[in-house]
Amino acid sequence: MQCTRPLYAKGFFSRSLEQAKLFTKAVGDRGESLTSIHTPYEMIYFHDPDSITECKTLVDEHIGGESTIDLTHEKATATEPAHMRFHGNISLKLPEKKEKVIRTGYAAWRTWDRKMTLFGRALWDVERYKYIALRVKSDGRKYFVNIMVDAPIIPTDIHQHRLFARRPGQWETILIRWKDFVRTNHGQSVEPQSDMMLQKITSVGIGLTDRVPGPYNLCIERIWSTNGLNEEEVDQDDRDVSHVMIPRREWDAAWLKGISLKDVQKQKLEGVQQKQKTAA
Repeated sequence: MQCTRPLYAKGFFSRSLEQAKLFTKAVGDRGESLTSIHTPYEMIYFHDPDSITECKTLVDEHIGGESTIDLTHEKATATEPAHMRFHGNISLKLPEKKEKVIRTGYAAWRTWDRKMTLFGRALWDVERYKYIALRVKSDGRKYFVNIMVDAPIIPTDIHQHRLFARRPGQWETILIRWKDFVRTNHGQSVEPQSDMMLQKITSVGIGLTDRVPGPYNLCIERIWSTNGLNEEEVDQDDRDVSHVMIPRREWDAAWLKGISLKDVQKQKLEGVQQKQKTAA
């Protein structure tokens, strides 16, 4: 298995046009406060089959291991959105003729480093957003979200956070606070920890490092930056008590604790009903 080649990646002028649109949007956002920016900042959307060419793969097969990886685009159906499937098999077998290799059993993908445009290098600037959001369907294995930045100190540093799936086998939207990422190098936390340079993100990806032999399968529809979920982004099965209003701050706090909107609304409704009974 070889790395995905960027043969059909966007050209110089296409990237420049895309960057110009982002600059225009940024100028429009400057007059708004952090919490008032509601438009999501798309990072990668897998609705288009060509979007997979924006990603590269990393797997121990490159150093003689036997783990496999594949990125497959799946078309939209009546029950599922178009998405990318990150799948393969993890093997812990060590290569026989490479004694220096003492650890295998990993697979990952990430977007290719952002390229040059008429305005300089095209970097993602998410400084005005609280969260990175991922629309995924997980198999329940231990995945990590990996972020790389254009850092002048140690370019091999990776900022990581566990991808906590609450409903394996079902589509869900996962929010991770940007400030909760941990700076690592070669899989180990490094000190001193420092804030991620949110204005200079070069790459986003997901890795599997649980070193459990066997097949894996993670579906990803899109990855974006946001200050909270709007009504359309809330999972369909969380809307049946939508008449119960929940302040955005309470909803964000509950989401980060792994509590669904439906459960929060039920608790809110039960609290109101209990107060009414007490008052009566």
